[in-house]
Amino acid sequence: MANLMRTSNPALNAKAFQTEGVAFGDRMTISGTVNKAGILLICAVATAAWTWSRFMASPTPEAAAPWLLIGGIGGFIVALVTIFKKTWAPVTAPLYGLLQGFLLGGISALFELRFPGVAIQAVGLTFGTLVALLLVYRSGMIRVTNNFRLGVVAATGGIALFYLATILLGFFGIRFTSIFASGPIGIGFSIFVVIIAALNLVLDFDFIESGARAGAPRYMEWYAAFGLMVTLIWLYLEILRLLSKLRSRR
Repeated sequence: MANLMRTSNPALNAKAFQTEGVAFGDRMTISGTVNKAGILLICAVATAAWTWSRFMASPTPEAAAPWLLIGGIGGFIVALVTIFKKTWAPVTAPLYGLLQGFLLGGISALFELRFPGVAIQAVGLTFGTLVALLLVYRSGMIRVTNNFRLGVVAATGGIALFYLATILLGFFGIRFTSIFASGPIGIGFSIFVVIIAALNLVLDFDFIESGARAGAPRYMEWYAAFGLMVTLIWLYLEILRLLSKLRSRR
């Protein structure tokens, strides 16, 4: 079971689903998870729209800064609580969605100020990727084998370590300008990260399906929806970064 349910998403790991003593009517379902994911999306969109409107009323970085901090730090703390206290997910998952909406709204508005129209393009590409990969996954065109999992997990871990290293080295004045610039290397790196983030959606689909098949507790619908949101937010931010690099070359 551990091999079948491995994913690179830190919210959805091999120990996430515990099924001992779960009654049939209290088990997780795919449709229930989809509904919960929809609720989390509504929460995120609501606070993102509110932050966006506040920023557009006063289009300065200072106007977005407080909401970026609240959404970023608050969302990180709530995410950790959710991961370590899965039974709290029915409460913490919606709270995570609301907090991340503050973050996404602020970041999107900052990018929109510099590159008009980029935010809606990133939203469209994110949901287009989600739907396309879901259809491909359901059709069986992509099979989640152990080698597939291993490759995506290794690539995701490498990206996470690289981002962490850039933050730590930045304190010492060491910066990877070519990676984060709009040159060929920077664009190539962003395309690679977007592909890996998208492939994580496939692992999440498989993991959620496996959890429902295993009869996980009903509260895991909220937890699985939270895990899917983590991947979607990452994918959106990476697509937004990629589009901004492409637009800056014009």
